[in-house]
Amino acid sequence: ASTKPIRSEKKKNPVSLFQTGGDPPKEKKTKKKAPPKAAESEEETLETPQKNSNKKGKGKKSKKSKEERAPSPVIEVDNLEEFVLQPAPQGVTIKCRVTRDKKGMDRGLYPTYYLHLDNDKKVFLLAGRKRKKSKTSNYLISIDPTDLSRGGENFIGKLRSNLMGTKFTVFDNGANPDRANADWSNVRQELSAVVYETNVLGFKGPRKMTVIIPGMNADNERVPIRPRNDNDGLLMRWQNKNMDNVIELHNKAPVWNDETQSYVLNFHGRVTHASVKNFQIVHSSDPDYIVMQFGRVADDAFTMDYNYPLCAVQAFAIALSSFDGKLACE
Repeated sequence: ASTKPIRSEKKKNPVSLFQTGGDPPKEKKTKKKAPPKAAESEEETLETPQKNSNKKGKGKKSKKSKEERAPSPVIEVDNLEEFVLQPAPQGVTIKCRVTRDKKGMDRGLYPTYYLHLDNDKKVFLLAGRKRKKSKTSNYLISIDPTDLSRGGENFIGKLRSNLMGTKFTVFDNGANPDRANADWSNVRQELSAVVYETNVLGFKGPRKMTVIIPGMNADNERVPIRPRNDNDGLLMRWQNKNMDNVIELHNKAPVWNDETQSYVLNFHGRVTHASVKNFQIVHSSDPDYIVMQFGRVADDAFTMDYNYPLCAVQAFAIALSSFDGKLACE
């Protein structure tokens, strides 16, 4: 009898956590709970590389990753723009790799970040770089690794911070509200916001992140959030506790490990280097369903895995926010 409640708990479809508009989805194909389990990719986080690596978990992971990577090569570059803005398919973890390029004149100050699928073909998805003449941190995101200009046709989104560098907003490539057309249909959407708790700036401890994203409608499509002014954006809605069509996520709190004298998170082999930047994003109602995880695997290489309902632009921009200089407490 005691297992019954647990079973009914397991049947809870993680997709329903992100539903805000209309009825829940009719298709039940996402009931398979196995793939989200694969998304419980966790490992070591902040201070020291893992000593007693969980071999069982790693073995299992590599087997699963083969199944999940199989669809990746199908992504054609023709529909790259569509793919990077589309939520991850339900039940599939999209595994990516972020590389940081610091070479060249001012790349040290303004590195370029590249996002590729972490599969055999290493399909390029996105590039991002901080704009130079901007008062606040402002990263441009492009679907072309060589064209990172604001006016270029490959511009797909941007990440903008507040003056403190603790709050970030992610926009798509729509128009600024000042340049809107009559019916506002061309106005940019806000894709997500990231808030870092300010005490991270002074303490050598794990960061605390809140991620705010638009909810999903009954057809599992993102509810468009097109603020007409600064008081209507995701951050203001969240601050005013106006959570209609908005979902709040958090980073999973790491656990202190006395043996290694460090904070630890379990990434099951997807993250191999200790870093304050390593994180996992979850919904408080289902901390086992990893919406996104990010972590260091080499000096300038990181893995980034994301699940429904995030798209590549949202996940990449959240990852870029963690690189921002003012937050660095490594």
